[in-house]
Amino acid sequence: MTRQPHDQFAKQYLEGLLSPLGEVKISQEVSSEVRQVDVYFSPSPTPPSSPPDLGLLGQIVATPCSLEPFRNQPSNTDIRNCMLKLYSLHSQLQRQAKRSNRTLTENDLPQLWILTPSASDRLLKSFCFSRKDKWEQGVYFLGEAPKTALIAINCLPETPETLWLRILGKGKIQERAILELVALARNNPLRSHALEQVAIWRVNLEMQANPTAEERELIMTLSPAYLQWREETLQQGLQQGLQQGQRMMLENIAIVRFGSVDEELTNIIDRLLQLPSREAVSLLLQSTRTELLEWLRNPELRNNN
Repeated sequence: MTRQPHDQFAKQYLEGLLSPLGEVKISQEVSSEVRQVDVYFSPSPTPPSSPPDLGLLGQIVATPCSLEPFRNQPSNTDIRNCMLKLYSLHSQLQRQAKRSNRTLTENDLPQLWILTPSASDRLLKSFCFSRKDKWEQGVYFLGEAPKTALIAINCLPETPETLWLRILGKGKIQERAILELVALARNNPLRSHALEQVAIWRVNLEMQANPTAEERELIMTLSPAYLQWREETLQQGLQQGLQQGQRMMLENIAIVRFGSVDEELTNIIDRLLQLPSREAVSLLLQSTRTELLEWLRNPELRNNN
């Protein structure tokens, strides 16, 4: 199974959760040979008065950090490559500080957090990862100088404090986390963002040709969040009035399906608004972009709806 759908989900998901707390850079390039840190986070110098409650995730982003989420357990080489990117980033930041006559302390240098659905004893021992007091079970550190830590998501206690990390887990761990997400209060802004990102992930998986057995199982795991998001989007559209609400609903679905609403999709939505709501939603959810454009250009196809 390729990492691309998971990578896209994990980066956008973490960006949405962390952006109220500071600056988030996705696919941050570091110098020398071009490499990219998956998520680079810098806390805001003026923290929000009412920060979102991210539990353990909030604890790990209290200081500058790079986040490297994995869909499967990383290999030794994967972990070394993450550390190489971290130290390249350190060098880049130190050069920038020198050019502006600033001095960086150890606390200014970002910490690496490797987020993995599981970590074998063999992997942990090969790097000498160890537990620290006052940190949850499943959180492991190297010594102080390497500035590297690993979170084995399957070992985290299943509490509200770990939910936002367990959504990045796998199998039954992730399945239970998705159900917890759906059960959160509807006015929770973190819930809304997470539901939308899970829905986008599921749609992207569903659109892949010849999905693997693992991908089909993942689609089932993500379905409760996707269905809840779709239902709430429909309800939100109804609550905001007929035409305006329906347009917002169709635009939201188009964003999930295709990433954005460009001029072509705007024209398609204009035409879909002339159909009954459920027919329009069904057509937008079940058709490819090419099929929708053909439907728009062909009056005969439109008359069959």
